[in-house]
Amino acid sequence: MNLLKLRLSMIGTLAFLIALSTLFFTIILSLVGTLNIILLVSLVLAFNLIQWLIAPYIIDAMYRVKAISRNDDPKLYGIVERLSRKANIKMPKVMIAKIPIPNAFAYGSPIAGRRVAVTEKLLKTLEDEEVEAVIGHELGHLKHRDVQIMMFASVLPAIFYFIAYSFMLSAWTSGYRGERNGSLAILIGLASMVIYWILSLFVLGLSRLREYYADRHSVAIVDDGSRKLSEALAKIVDYSANMKYHSRQQASAFNSFRSLFISDPERADRDYQEMAGVSGHATDRQLVDRIISRRVTSADKILELFSTHPNIVKRLRALQRSSF
Repeated sequence: MNLLKLRLSMIGTLAFLIALSTLFFTIILSLVGTLNIILLVSLVLAFNLIQWLIAPYIIDAMYRVKAISRNDDPKLYGIVERLSRKANIKMPKVMIAKIPIPNAFAYGSPIAGRRVAVTEKLLKTLEDEEVEAVIGHELGHLKHRDVQIMMFASVLPAIFYFIAYSFMLSAWTSGYRGERNGSLAILIGLASMVIYWILSLFVLGLSRLREYYADRHSVAIVDDGSRKLSEALAKIVDYSANMKYHSRQQASAFNSFRSLFISDPERADRDYQEMAGVSGHATDRQLVDRIISRRVTSADKILELFSTHPNIVKRLRALQRSSF
C-alpha cells in the first residue's frame, strides 16, 4: 500500500464513519424527537472527553509508568530527542513502563502533555537500533494526532451503544413491550446495536491503517528504518510466541489500552499459533524472512477484522515494500 493510497484509505474510512453515524443519528432523531437523544449524546461526549483528559494518569497507574530525565537514561532520552527534531515535533516526555512484555506506546492529553513510553522488557529484548525504529513509530502517532483521531472515531460507535442500551432498557422496564411505543423502542435499540457493531469494525480498520501510517513515519525518519522496524516487530512477536502460557495470560491483562501499543498484547495466544515453526532462526533477518514467508489464510484475514493491529505477516511485507 503506497503512501497516497494509505492516506486516502484513512480519510475515506473516517468520512464513512461520520457519514454513516450522521445518517442513522438523523433517522433516530426523526423517529423519537431530539431532547432525550441529544441529552444522551451529550453525556456520552462528556464522558469520553473526561476519559481522554485523565487517561494518561490512568495509564501511568495501570502500567507503572514513570518519567525519566536525560540523567536517568541518556541513550533512550537522546533517541527521543533526536528523532523528535527529525520529525519536526516538540519533544514528548520520555517514560518507562514496568510491565513484563516488550512494547511501546504514545499517549497524552491537553492537561497531561504528550508522552512516549517503552517497557523495561522492550529495552532488554531489542537492540538500540531497533528501539530507535520503535520510537520513530510512536512519534509518528504523535505527529499524526492518532490519539485524538481514534478518540473521536471511538465516540461514534459508543453513542449508538448507549442509544441501544437506553432504548432496550426503557422497553423492558416500562411494562408496555407489546404496545407500539415499546415495539419502536426495541426496534431502535436493536438497530442501534447493529450500527454499533458496524461502526466498531470500521474503527478497528482505521486503527490498523494508523499503524501502517506510523510504520511509514518510522521508515521516513530512521536510517534504514524499514529493516530496523521489521526486526523490532518480529522480535516482539517472537518473544510473545515463546512466552510460557502463564506469561501470555499475564500479557493479556494489559488489554485495556491495547490500541496504544506498537504490538497488540491480546494477540499473544494467536501469535503463539502463527509463529509455530518460525523460531529457531540464526539471525534477526532470518526471523523476519520466515515470518514474511508464511501464508496469510482466510482465517487470518477474518481475525484481523477484529484486531486493532495489522496481521504481522502483512505488516512486515508492507514494511519491505516501503521506500522513500
